[in-house]
Amino acid sequence: MYVTGRSTREKRSEYDRPETVEETAELVTAAGGTGIAVAVDHLVPEQVRALVARIDAEQGRLDVLVNDIWGGEGMFAWDSPVWEHDLDKGLRLLRLGVETHAVTSHVALPLLVRRPGGLVVEMTDGTLEYNSAHYRNSFFYDLVKSSVLRMAFALGHELGPRGSTAVALTPGWMRSEIMLEAFGVTEATWREATRKVPHFAISESPFYVGRAVAALAADPEVSRFNGQSLSSGGLAQVYGFTDRDGSRPDCWRYVVEVQDPGRPADTTGYR
Repeated sequence: MYVTGRSTREKRSEYDRPETVEETAELVTAAGGTGIAVAVDHLVPEQVRALVARIDAEQGRLDVLVNDIWGGEGMFAWDSPVWEHDLDKGLRLLRLGVETHAVTSHVALPLLVRRPGGLVVEMTDGTLEYNSAHYRNSFFYDLVKSSVLRMAFALGHELGPRGSTAVALTPGWMRSEIMLEAFGVTEATWREATRKVPHFAISESPFYVGRAVAALAADPEVSRFNGQSLSSGGLAQVYGFTDRDGSRPDCWRYVVEVQDPGRPADTTGYR
């Protein structure tokens, strides 16, 4: 597995996070795979072309492309109308969250479609059903996350006739490193955050959506999902995988049925 991004042990990106591509590659190897870290700025086509050429030379194929490119935390203003939002940051969000995906697909898909059965997973925040009916934080954030959903739909039309599959996939309320820091907890102590935000009880670890990707990649009939919007919780019901604690949080159903209607936090029947 090739792990790419701009943050390395030698240099952090503007995101200024301590996590690195090397660390992620090591996690892949520790889990039984082979992690290969490659520093790539997916806004630079030449760097993406070099990555794909390397994959072609070393593997001769590309079976799964996970377009999980973001880096926009800290650039969008919650509930800020477009005319009050910092324009430079907003346009940067569009580049980071949309243009990167388009560049990568343009460069990498010729290798993926060389063999039938390829899979593209466009990672976003929110399902098509939810995002179509709800405002997502700000004009720019909303536009980015909805655009990625549409990318999967469009790629489904282009890849399906060529024997490959594209889907959009969203985690639920994911306990990423940045989220845990915001709540002042760790993965081991995350439940303490529910004292301040009770609905955080529906949250999930990053492994959960990773297991969703693995289940899709291993499914010989994955084409039945071509062009669709999927969620980690929804796929757990299909494939039977769990989060690391053995639970199956179904965040987006919970959000619609419990959180948004203002009901008391209660994950009974949702994880």
